Amino acid sequence: MGLAIRDGSVDANGLRIRYEEVGEGPPLVHLHGAYGLGLTSAHELLSRAFRVIAFEMPGFGAADNEKTQTVQDLATTMAAAAEALGLARFNLIGTSFGGTVASWMAVQRSDLVAALVLDAPSVIQPDGSEPVSGSPEQIARRLYAHPQRVPPIPVVELAMAARRLTLVRRLSGPARDRLLEDGLRRLKVPTLAMFGTQDTVIPAEMGRIYKELIPNAHLVFVYDAGHALMVERPEAFAEVVTDFLERTDAFIISRTKTMVFP
Repeated sequence: MGLAIRDGSVDANGLRIRYEEVGEGPPLVHLHGAYGLGLTSAHELLSRAFRVIAFEMPGFGAADNEKTQTVQDLATTMAAAAEALGLARFNLIGTSFGGTVASWMAVQRSDLVAALVLDAPSVIQPDGSEPVSGSPEQIARRLYAHPQRVPPIPVVELAMAARRLTLVRRLSGPARDRLLEDGLRRLKVPTLAMFGTQDTVIPAEMGRIYKELIPNAHLVFVYDAGHALMVERPEAFAEVVTDFLERTDAFIISRTKTMVFP
């Protein structure tokens, strides 16, 4: 990627929070999944239309985070981080575990969130669901429909990955959090939920629940894609998200054959 990445950090709720920023335009905040911050080709494509701000949530970088006790606390902190950056209103993407944090942010602070994109979110999980872990090869097989097409996960990152997963397990709520679901039923923020048809971490059929649960929600499936949509299908991801954020209520999938509404 030839991105002109701007690094920075802000203080929020007594925590120092790093971010990476690309592009110009309306602000688009991204909250990563359990494997931490990493810009992808999808970020580059989104930066053509938006000022993309990818936060590194506290505890997912070099420093530990013992202060945050629940995912609700983390959502409050990330909202404070956005405000510390001077964002009064912004679009919000949450990936996997970040989708749970983003959902709480939208419920808690709908005044800040203009539109919400849930990327393979872990808000609602199947029974017996476990965070992705194991060897680089095992992780790749869980995250991608076609792991052979994706660069291998460096072995050196596995120790940090294990620490991040410990944090995710500590912060995550139940597979069905009734308090959060009640909040989502009242949510007025335009919402898009996206799932890969070959996702073995959060099966695509879970998406139907979001469609029923959230008012004004759109549901899109990306064909032949696994859990890590932004890595495996960046063009499809960026096209759908850009179209949704630009049109919200008038959003219709009609241009790309690899995506379909239910």
